[in-house]
Amino acid sequence: MTAPTIVVLGSVNLDIVASAPRLPVAGETVTDASLNRYPGGKGANQALAARRLGANVYLVARVGNDSVADEALSILRDDGVDLQYCETDESTSTGIALIAVAPSGENQIVVAPGANRTLLPELLHIPEGDGLICQLEVPADSVCKAAIEFPGFVCVNLAPAMQVPVEVLQNADLIVVNETEAAYYGSSLSAAGGLIATTFGARGAELRRGEQVLANTLPPEVNAIDATGAGDTFTAALTVALLEKVDPQRALQFACTAAALSTTVAGAQTSLPQRKDVDSVAI
Repeated sequence: MTAPTIVVLGSVNLDIVASAPRLPVAGETVTDASLNRYPGGKGANQALAARRLGANVYLVARVGNDSVADEALSILRDDGVDLQYCETDESTSTGIALIAVAPSGENQIVVAPGANRTLLPELLHIPEGDGLICQLEVPADSVCKAAIEFPGFVCVNLAPAMQVPVEVLQNADLIVVNETEAAYYGSSLSAAGGLIATTFGARGAELRRGEQVLANTLPPEVNAIDATGAGDTFTAALTVALLEKVDPQRALQFACTAAALSTTVAGAQTSLPQRKDVDSVAI
């Protein structure tokens, strides 16, 4: 089988992760955390996930002219993600995400987007590919332009939840949301003409077109320690499987399995599974 070529349009961040005994409530300080730094950003995570799952991948993104950029791009470079369309903005810094993680794997995230905000429509250079994956950590107008103009399969991960032009929904072949995002968008998702995948954490996922449910599945049982990047893994895995012409049920199982495996290792990109590991578990 020829590996699909996927273009990922999205964010690049450095994740600064505090692993704490529990997550704080509003106004509370929780101490005794351990601190780590991991490359992240939803765009970078999805690009690396797709690459590890067997796709050829281009990342279209922006970083700052700083040492954080080298750190944030290091794993993608090592794993063979093509970074020729990842450009440097001299006027701002590379994105940073501050993440608190509890022992259960639950997390809280605050993002300072930096150069991700400068990935404007007029600066887009989108290479050819079989599929395009976008998320919403870069300007929505850029996502809209890419979704309209890209000639192949378009996946849009509507995260973080925010208002988007209706053209994004209409031009996406696949929309991915978690249950919180699905509730945020509500009836507006009815404008989608393609597939809609909704994830429910440990309760699995559902794939539908309109009101017709095409597939649903539960993830395998794993020892989850950090859910950071699980949604990005799911998005990339489902896109890879659908581009490989896998039937909806098996594609959804593949995506849920990949996402579950990603929760068993700390960090976003350090946790992303290899294809052989997913294939050894997926039904």
